[in-house]
Amino acid sequence: MTAVAPWGENSEDAYDQGLVELGLGDTRLIEAKGAMLPLNFEATPPRPLPMGTLVECHMATSYAYDGASACAGVAWASCVTPEGDECAIVATISTKLDYEETMLLLRRNLQRRLATRDLEVISFDVAVDEVTAGAEHHGVAMAALIMPNSLTIGGRQSTGPIRGGLTVPEDKQQKRVDVKAPAAPALRPGSRRGGGTNTDFSL
Repeated sequence: MTAVAPWGENSEDAYDQGLVELGLGDTRLIEAKGAMLPLNFEATPPRPLPMGTLVECHMATSYAYDGASACAGVAWASCVTPEGDECAIVATISTKLDYEETMLLLRRNLQRRLATRDLEVISFDVAVDEVTAGAEHHGVAMAALIMPNSLTIGGRQSTGPIRGGLTVPEDKQQKRVDVKAPAAPALRPGSRRGGGTNTDFSL
């Protein structure tokens, strides 16, 4: 989902107006980070949420002021690993560029996330919105992937497998080597080291 709010008195006011436009004005919001979506994630049409609902979402927010423009976008893809496990990932972006350039950058971000994880895309969707702030006002463009049932989904479902290609084997991990300088010889109080004027700086 996307929304814009061009008439904020300040950036916080614009953000709050954007939440209302997104349908999240009466929710308790958890902004998620990272690329991976919950297992068995499926996109569903937006629906009204009861007041006080705890909602997880991936959100992009971009601000503008006094006639300037900004864009925000979100994209998600249903995909499969080389081992045949199905999963879904998300990408977000916030820019001061126009709609078309932001759309291209968001698609590239999604492609990079797929390539980094060696995932094959099954289907995907992209949403971008652009705001032009009103005169002497703050504007915001917001794009969100809203997951109202993600917390209950995570409680019922087990996690996926550990993918060996994305971890470093223990036998190839770099070992830390601690090197300590040898201890200096103990001296009695009042005694001089070496008895001469030559100073030895060797370890």
